[in-house]
Amino acid sequence: VQLQASGGGLVQPGGSLRLSCAASGFTLNYYAIAWFRQAPGKEREAVSCVSSDSDGGTYYTDSVKGRFTISKDYAKNTVYLQMNSLKPEDTAVYYCATRAHLRCSGIAQEDFGVWGRGTQVTVSS
Repeated sequence: VQLQASGGGLVQPGGSLRLSCAASGFTLNYYAIAWFRQAPGKEREAVSCVSSDSDGGTYYTDSVKGRFTISKDYAKNTVYLQMNSLKPEDTAVYYCATRAHLRCSGIAQEDFGVWGRGTQVTVSS
């Protein structure tokens, strides 16, 4: 079971990025995938999560609701995080993580045992 995150970069405020989390060794149907982020000097926080199919549902932290969208692409075995209207406070290293048979509700990093490497997102003019 492995995850590989990509898609980060430098973007101006108000811009968009799409992060990808490619999964290998398992299929997305039975797993929840979450995105966390960690800014310098701050704790890692949950950003968004999509549940395993049998559990259903998605989660977004309040600060990204209406701006970020998480989705599963079963054909590519990849989860995307579409980030629009980016703000400087979105600047962080973003990580994806997975766990089997999880409903995404009030998630914490302790809920997830497999993590991908981070991808840097910098929002700056």
